[in-house]
Amino acid sequence: MIRYIFDVDGTLTPSRCPIDPEFKEWFIDFIKDNKVWLVTGSDYDKTLEQLGPEICESVVTCYNCQGNDVWHKGKRVNSKQFKAPEGLQPLLEGWLQASRFPLRTGNHIEKRRGMWNFSIVGRNATWAERSEYVQWDVSNRERESIALEINSLFDNVTATVGGETGIDIGRTGGDKSQILEDFNSDDKIYFFGDRQEPGGNDYPLVKVNTKGKNFHVKDWHDTFDKLKNIVAAAR
Repeated sequence: MIRYIFDVDGTLTPSRCPIDPEFKEWFIDFIKDNKVWLVTGSDYDKTLEQLGPEICESVVTCYNCQGNDVWHKGKRVNSKQFKAPEGLQPLLEGWLQASRFPLRTGNHIEKRRGMWNFSIVGRNATWAERSEYVQWDVSNRERESIALEINSLFDNVTATVGGETGIDIGRTGGDKSQILEDFNSDDKIYFFGDRQEPGGNDYPLVKVNTKGKNFHVKDWHDTFDKLKNIVAAAR
């Protein structure tokens, strides 16, 4: 049987926004007929806000904070911590001061279970402010540079580009790939994510999912189209 694993931001929803109502209704029916898991860098409260309890409590497992905070039917069942190395926070604060991007909105270093999320523009940014940073980062590749520096300076710490404006930072191995420990070796996994390129926070899972299929999507519309094609082909 196929096991479906989905990223959330940029895959099932617009980044940090609620799921489209039509897609939500269709996806709830999809979950009834298929085994579905979620894996995201966000915490559970944010995922619940974006997808609603109908989805979050119907999937097999909701892996939050890149799999470091595990939820089943609305209850936490496992949690791992991240002990940041000395010098990481000052480095991030230095990047925050030195960045040539002019806007700061607050909540730049978010300490989640098992990981940190770092954002130059800040997680308090509006949709328009986030879009402004996205365009700037495409041209300047700032997040990629920050992640590379973190990875070169610290042992047993891995930084990856996540979502539209953030960088996910955690212990090496504490990324999305760790969730595959809960699956059987003969499971056929279909993984959907929008950051599957090297350096993206979906890439670690893609790299080890060699027996399944990885669907690199542009956005939730692309996910919806691909899923409808899979369902139609199975009939």
